[in-house]
Amino acid sequence: MLVKILMENTTNDPALHAEHGLSVYIESQGHKLMVDTGASDLTWENAKAMGVDVSQVERLLISHGHFDHAGGIMGFTKLNPTASIHMKSTAFGDFYHGDRYIGVDKRIEELPQLSKSYGNAFLDTDISIMTRFPGRLYWPAGNKELTVKTPEGDFVQDSFDHEHCLVVRENGRFALFSGCAHNGILNIVGKFREVYGLAPHAVFSGFHMMKDGAYTPEEISDIENTATSLKNFFPKTIFYTGHCTGDAAYDLMKPIMGDQLQRMYTGLSLTIFENEERFKPDTLEDLERIAGI
Repeated sequence: MLVKILMENTTNDPALHAEHGLSVYIESQGHKLMVDTGASDLTWENAKAMGVDVSQVERLLISHGHFDHAGGIMGFTKLNPTASIHMKSTAFGDFYHGDRYIGVDKRIEELPQLSKSYGNAFLDTDISIMTRFPGRLYWPAGNKELTVKTPEGDFVQDSFDHEHCLVVRENGRFALFSGCAHNGILNIVGKFREVYGLAPHAVFSGFHMMKDGAYTPEEISDIENTATSLKNFFPKTIFYTGHCTGDAAYDLMKPIMGDQLQRMYTGLSLTIFENEERFKPDTLEDLERIAGI
């Protein structure tokens, strides 16, 4: 499986753009997929520079309804008018950070290639969507600053029911692609184990731990406990993180997780599961029965 980070907050390549956002390109067993588009069309300039032909992408999943993950959609449709775009049905709300609107362009909801997701779904035997994360274990503290505007004009705490993840299987190994893990990375990987019956082998996700200013002692404890829990309960999973995780949180987690924790950055290109033994695929019906769909 080939994974390329087309957009992230940081890069070590002066020929590439970096901005607050995330976009991931995936090639697996003949499939060409994407998760998120970053905040703007700068993502597509990066894609060209990195040798990615966006017009060949079959499916684009938008992880949740925030502009820094969906801001490049309209530009994407000009380059690729046929790829299906998967978004949670609840991703078109009026989302705010303080008094700043951070939701998506409402024109997206009218795109003919849009496919609204309502729950867990298998797109084929190797590609699926996972959603509905009820847990609140070490829920990111930064979530408290994020709201949704109701039809009555009130601002209420965002529940992040508009978040979903892409799961890609290759050679019997599973890669989980999230955006910000607003529902808490432990709750998301825990839900994965509940649905699929095993731990993911690789996870690509921000952890939404970034903060302006110093962490409180309670926030530091939550970050360190998250790292300890990931290490103890998912000891063979490799976590690639960046974007909304933040350097300070990464530096707290890295000594605990060691090589299990790796940085994402614009321009990162890596191959995972390359030497794994071929796994006999289940039928789509088998997978749906396992997941209770």
